[in-house]
Amino acid sequence: MNRLIIFAAEPGESGSEFVPIFPTNYDILWSTIIFVIIAVMFMRYLLPKLQKVLDERAELIQGGISKAEQAQADAAAALEEYTAQLRDARTEAARIREDARHEAAQIVADGREKAALDAERISETAGKQIDAERQQAVVSLRADIGSLATELASRIVGESLADDARQQRLIDGFLDELENSVTEKS
Repeated sequence: MNRLIIFAAEPGESGSEFVPIFPTNYDILWSTIIFVIIAVMFMRYLLPKLQKVLDERAELIQGGISKAEQAQADAAAALEEYTAQLRDARTEAARIREDARHEAAQIVADGREKAALDAERISETAGKQIDAERQQAVVSLRADIGSLATELASRIVGESLADDARQQRLIDGFLDELENSVTEKS
């Protein structure tokens, strides 16, 4: 351990040791006074302002945190509401699809029923029309066959069958025989 000891070279000093690590007493006194003045000024003026700024920042941060928590809660509520609406919309869509299927089945059934009724009506109309045309054909054939039969009978008999009553009886008898023979064959 070597100690550095510097002796004062100035005249009038009493040969005391000067240690550069340890300040002299008057330096310590003045440094302490200045430090106390600066500390008092710092505590009295600067520290309250600094504390005020820090409190404002802490309040802003706390407000931001509470706003973030509120926003997160709002987002969770909105998500829940959206999920509920989506679930309701899916349920409604399923109900609408089911109603549409039911209506389509009803429309198809109504269409089939209407088609069956139309087919029946058309069939009845066609039957009536066929009956009317057959009746017309029978009347027309009676007239044609009657005139042909009268003419043929006149030629065979050799006398004129101009009498309408006689002619009508002859035609009716011939047609009755014709109908009977057709009925027997069927």
